[in-house]
Amino acid sequence: MSLKKNSGQMELEETIRNPGFKDADDGGSAADTSSSGTGERRDSTAVKLDAAAEEYTQLKPYAGMPKEVLLLHSSRARYRVPREVLFWLVVCCTLALVAVTITIIALSPPCLRWWHITPVYQVYPRSFKDSDGDGVGDLKGIKEKLDHFLDLNIKAVWISPFYRSPMKDFGYDVEDFRDVDPLFGNMQDFEELLAEMHNKGLKLIMDFIPNHTSDRHRWFNLSRTRDPHYKDYYVWTDCDPASPKPNNWVSIFGNSSWTYDEVRGQCYLHQFLKEQPDLNLRNPDVVQEIIDLISFWLEKGVDGFRMDAVKHMLEAAHLRDEPQVDPDMPPELVTTEWDLYHDYTTSQVGLHDILREFRAVMDDYSREPGRYRFMVTESYDYEEVDKTMMYYGTPLVKESDFPFNFYLLDLPLNTSGWWAKHLVDLWMSNMPSGKWPNWVVGNHDRPRIGSSAGRMYVRAINLMLLTLPGTPTTYYGEEIGMENINITQSQVQDPAGKYNVSLSRDPERSPMQWNSEKNAGFNTQTNKTWLPLHPSYETVNVEVQKEDKGSVLSQYRFLNSLRQSELPFLRGWFCYVLSDTNVFSYLRELDGHKEAYLIVINFGKEFSTTDLSAVKELPYELRVLMSTNANNNQKVFQKSRIQTEAGEGLVIRYSTYTRYHPSHPAQCYVSEKACYLETVGVLYKC
Repeated sequence: MSLKKNSGQMELEETIRNPGFKDADDGGSAADTSSSGTGERRDSTAVKLDAAAEEYTQLKPYAGMPKEVLLLHSSRARYRVPREVLFWLVVCCTLALVAVTITIIALSPPCLRWWHITPVYQVYPRSFKDSDGDGVGDLKGIKEKLDHFLDLNIKAVWISPFYRSPMKDFGYDVEDFRDVDPLFGNMQDFEELLAEMHNKGLKLIMDFIPNHTSDRHRWFNLSRTRDPHYKDYYVWTDCDPASPKPNNWVSIFGNSSWTYDEVRGQCYLHQFLKEQPDLNLRNPDVVQEIIDLISFWLEKGVDGFRMDAVKHMLEAAHLRDEPQVDPDMPPELVTTEWDLYHDYTTSQVGLHDILREFRAVMDDYSREPGRYRFMVTESYDYEEVDKTMMYYGTPLVKESDFPFNFYLLDLPLNTSGWWAKHLVDLWMSNMPSGKWPNWVVGNHDRPRIGSSAGRMYVRAINLMLLTLPGTPTTYYGEEIGMENINITQSQVQDPAGKYNVSLSRDPERSPMQWNSEKNAGFNTQTNKTWLPLHPSYETVNVEVQKEDKGSVLSQYRFLNSLRQSELPFLRGWFCYVLSDTNVFSYLRELDGHKEAYLIVINFGKEFSTTDLSAVKELPYELRVLMSTNANNNQKVFQKSRIQTEAGEGLVIRYSTYTRYHPSHPAQCYVSEKACYLETVGVLYKC
């Protein structure tokens, strides 16, 4: 520093050191240095980089050091080695994590879709809830009762037809597939219902009728006038106007399946009512029309379709007479579907190709994440179960997710353990490997199980429905044990019943019983109901049973929650254990899962004691988790003396790692093998 005086003021001046200065003793002169550095006054921090590096080599790293200094220190072994170790450690951990992820994905069984997990609940819209007081249920009424499905822990709702229709067959005779019948509301009501269902996490499955339309449909009116594009949209043939029977084919509702049309001067085919002409699905234009209709509703956001009466979609082009069941019966007496073998009117070659086209459309819309579109087919094939199994498709070409399994509808024909096992095994032993089963015990065409089998068996049948492997389907009201109503001839609404009152399907279609108030809560505005109420509605209703822990409803809710929360029911093995005159018993177990379940159901007519002492995989003592007789909950039985009353079902939970299926492979089934690693709670293929 130098001190400088200027005009009486004193100021400090920084002394600048010239790094190039050399003393005379070093062989240089001040003049030399001054001449070489003339005009070079610079800040002390502006030094040459090489000099800086030399100057700082003796210092420790510090904050704010220049890049060159940082690089100099970072190359030293004590900094370089830890850095390289950490780098390779991160690389190895990343590779290990990727390998573990790939292994888990490769070993994990396929994820279950929503239709695997939840039961399907069928709503018959005319009978579910009336919102406007006209005595007929509607879409707004369904929307009002969506919380009922959530209370049941049900996430999939199948709604029977609500298309615009003359209602000759209560919606299965469709006049316009792109509109809602005013009886049920309008398209806005549907869209609001669908949006609210999705908001609540519910899936909507629509009924779709590809086989026929109403005779009021625009296509039929154009076809009967021989419009060039529509003339072959239906099945027409020449016939005698005086006796319109081109062959002996018979309608499902009885009598000839041919009707003469005066406008066209030909007969048209109808396998159902004469007001329901069959579409000609051998015409590619008709198939494309159906695909366009499917796309229309998928665009709106529906989650799936139940394809109605699919086995009737194609008929033999040659139109030959079908063989009679009784060859000696006079042809003029052949008037019912049971009088003929339906070799030419059902399950024709080409049927499954059409259904696979429908499936392909569904798959296109299923590409949206979390929006799988479900397809189930309806086909009553009776003893020809192999025909039903064809609707599953092949390992290479998918068709329906499953065809409806109607065999349990025959359970009331013989309430016994043997019969129950036979009906279950009819499906399980014929189902293609790796496919998913399903079970139906009631619908809008069959008597309610509480009436056909008997009230005492309702709880046991619900228990079986919800503990068998696969997807259960529940018809509205079965969760509370509703029964058929009795109707008189004057009260008949069903077209089939108008031909023969004993064939009426009205008894199983009575209004839903919500509470003990006026009209059972079905219609709270007026005193109108389209069918009479069942007299039991004051005690058999949703509101009363919600408060009763031992009610049919409460047991249904418990069983459904158990089914969805316990892996052995969704992922595990199903094994027959015993069946006799009274009892049907089976196991649900999963490899690696400590807990397993023994189901014992008494379908007989008397008290039974079941001896399972020969089943070494069972522990000596068994505790009842749930009984359809609430008094027996938590009761302990020795496995040699499991006691059940007639109509009683038991769910017994026990703990063991010893599995039944390895030593009884012929008695056990599983759709997709899986094991459970209990220590980390992971499922894997095994």
